[in-house]
Amino acid sequence: MKKGRVFFVFFAVLLVLLLFLGFYSLVKNPSSLHPLDVFVGVDVAYDDVEGIKSLVDEISSYTNLLVIGSTGITYNVTKVDETCQYVYDKGLSFIIYTEMPPQTQWLEDAKRRWGDQFLGLYAFDEPGGRQLDLYEYRPVWEADNHTDAANQFVSMTNMTLDWVTWNYTSSLNFPLFTSDYALYWFDYKAGYDVVLAQFGWNYSRELNVALCRGAATVQNKSWGAIITWTYCDTPYIESGEELYNDMILAYKNGAEYILIFDTNENYTRGILKEEHLDALKQFWQYAHDNPRTSNTINDRVAYVLPKDYAYGFRGPNDKIWGLWEADAFSYELCTNLYSLMEQHGTKLDIIYEDGMEPNDTKVYSKFVFWNGTVTTCKNQP
Repeated sequence: MKKGRVFFVFFAVLLVLLLFLGFYSLVKNPSSLHPLDVFVGVDVAYDDVEGIKSLVDEISSYTNLLVIGSTGITYNVTKVDETCQYVYDKGLSFIIYTEMPPQTQWLEDAKRRWGDQFLGLYAFDEPGGRQLDLYEYRPVWEADNHTDAANQFVSMTNMTLDWVTWNYTSSLNFPLFTSDYALYWFDYKAGYDVVLAQFGWNYSRELNVALCRGAATVQNKSWGAIITWTYCDTPYIESGEELYNDMILAYKNGAEYILIFDTNENYTRGILKEEHLDALKQFWQYAHDNPRTSNTINDRVAYVLPKDYAYGFRGPNDKIWGLWEADAFSYELCTNLYSLMEQHGTKLDIIYEDGMEPNDTKVYSKFVFWNGTVTTCKNQP
């Protein structure tokens, strides 16, 4: 009888301990409470498999996405398979960077081995920005007018994406990602499924959100943000506090993907310090503690640009398609836009009138057109 009482007391204590540990694990692991509606992680753009593994070991408890952004890895079957498998085993989703068409067999194996954790291909980088700043490799070299430039950009970029997806089949149709700092609207029209607005340098985060989110909303695509360099030399990236604030801004404005670009200028090693990893941890906790409501877009205002008018909006002297200088009209657009941003803040989206459809009225409360016309939608939910 005495032994039975001892066993009962031991069992009761053990049960209480297990219940406490279960509760403690929920506190330590907020994902058990509030599943995230955002992919958060790092774009590792350097060729160092072991270094990437070490980073994954560190961040796997407070991220859910890794972009394998170095062609030194993604063009080497042994390296990319090893890296993808390691990331998969750690429970993270992943995207691979490429400028070449992966073989059909590799894609089939990837789908079989890694399933939905393999999110897709990051195909090329900054197509819009490279056009605007006249990089050597760009879609449009000369054009008769804005419409000609737009048609060339969309056609040539789409042709390039078709090359990357050459070996796709009906069952192998992975989404296409890119990041950019301009002309998001035309990136989507060319065939991208997800565009990441770059938060970097001294560019306005709010402006890039308005441009990218507006383009994604009207064209029924996905969008996100990637925090890139602020400096051309070490430390390259902004402080941990600034990084955290940028992630919060992207999250509050509905970004579906939030990434940090991690590499030095030679693409040989990462640049993230302890303060940046701490910022990631803080954001991970914040996102779990502050789940987003689903109905966050019905009070937005849309500023509507003229069809094919691909102005950079980085200041009064930016160019149009990189081919034409700013003029009095572009100055007026800039003035009107910045006035609207002051008035509406992060509730402002920027779209083009060639994308206007009747169902847009279900999203935006008001349209302010480039020519001064204002349309208010009365049938808001």
